[in-house]
Amino acid sequence: MEEKLNLTSEWDKTFAKSPKVDHQKVTFHNRYGITLAADLYMPKDAQGKLPAIAVSGPFGAVKEQSSGLYAQAMAERGFLTIAFDPSFTGESGGMPRYVASPDINTEDFQAAVDFLSVHDQVDPERIGIIGICGWGGMALNAAALDTRIKATVASTMYDMTRVTAKGYFDSEDSEALRYEKRKALNEQRTVDYKNGTYARAGGVVDPLPEDAPFFVKDYYDYYKTNRGYHARSLNSNDGWNVTSSLSFLNMPILQYSKEIRSAVLLIHGEKAHSCYFSKDAFKQLTGDNKELMLIPDAVHTDLYDRVDIIPFDKMACFFNTYLK
Repeated sequence: MEEKLNLTSEWDKTFAKSPKVDHQKVTFHNRYGITLAADLYMPKDAQGKLPAIAVSGPFGAVKEQSSGLYAQAMAERGFLTIAFDPSFTGESGGMPRYVASPDINTEDFQAAVDFLSVHDQVDPERIGIIGICGWGGMALNAAALDTRIKATVASTMYDMTRVTAKGYFDSEDSEALRYEKRKALNEQRTVDYKNGTYARAGGVVDPLPEDAPFFVKDYYDYYKTNRGYHARSLNSNDGWNVTSSLSFLNMPILQYSKEIRSAVLLIHGEKAHSCYFSKDAFKQLTGDNKELMLIPDAVHTDLYDRVDIIPFDKMACFFNTYLK
């Protein structure tokens, strides 16, 4: 039995509702029994079995933000899509709240494929996925594992296990620094257990320091302003549990990305601080069905919601080519 979730009935997205698609709330469960909440978008007057796409991300966001925008835009282009909240976040189930996992969040994508595979209006042989930011890495991880996924787009991708264990630009890649991270996080475990609550790491810093790095200002401009703020978004509010980082220190993803046989499109802003994640991931991919697309002058969050920059038509062409 799936957990009964309390889903909002109002349109509470950070983007306008499209008149070209129908929308409804749906739920499905993953292999660990966690019930996930999703928004389903379908082209109006759709006939027959459709190609389908599951979308999630960014890391610490909710489906009412970027993933929903992507899902709606792809539905406008003829796909049945779902944008889902990962386990423990947003309107999805799972306890404790506000925790992430390389394993469970990869499984969340596979559970979305489960749901789409048995949907009456989906062709199960034509299913793709889109991962944004930290869920771009999860999407590639899922593509390496799930042979039902025929095509994957990773947009403005982060490898959350790499950045957690090695720091930005691998500047903290040493045993000594990782030991200090482990020590601090395990001490926090003791405090949390004693208190009976989980300390939160804090979302995007607010107020914004004048000397904040550009990428922090970039995140602030999205998550902390009317542009992208959402009441259920971890990044917009109190962030993840502090100890959520533990498994990311010890369980690197993308170990078998070179074995992905299905099609992959990596999209990144040329001026994004995170661009090296996509460039390095692309080097590991093999086969003639892999592509890296760099968007001139774009920074990380431009690919969250800048519809004038996000290459939706390119993505539609990619999926139409490989979801045959």
